[in-house]
Amino acid sequence: MKKLIAYCGLDCEKCDAYLATVHNDSALREKTAKLWSELNHVSILPEDIHCEGCRNNGVKTVFCDKLCDIRQCALKKSVNTCGDCEEWKKCTKVGKIIKNNPAALKNLKK
Repeated sequence: MKKLIAYCGLDCEKCDAYLATVHNDSALREKTAKLWSELNHVSILPEDIHCEGCRNNGVKTVFCDKLCDIRQCALKKSVNTCGDCEEWKKCTKVGKIIKNNPAALKNLKK
């Protein structure tokens, strides 16, 4: 499995936080912070948008590092991705990701 696939199956290479980090794009950091703050009902600042990938060593956004329930669960269970968890098919957390991004399901099945 590609290292830049997140625990939930999303492709980090397509994530705005990852892209803003790789390209040092301040405008994308601002846009992403605003959107993620609205979607998650938390305050995320543009300076918090730095990420080298969910499963990679290195910097993560504050959301991915501390607030993402899926990532925390996967770390606790020591699974490579949610696709390695026996309970993933009935998990409502990863189910929301799959519903919004069907490509995540394909990544979890690989």
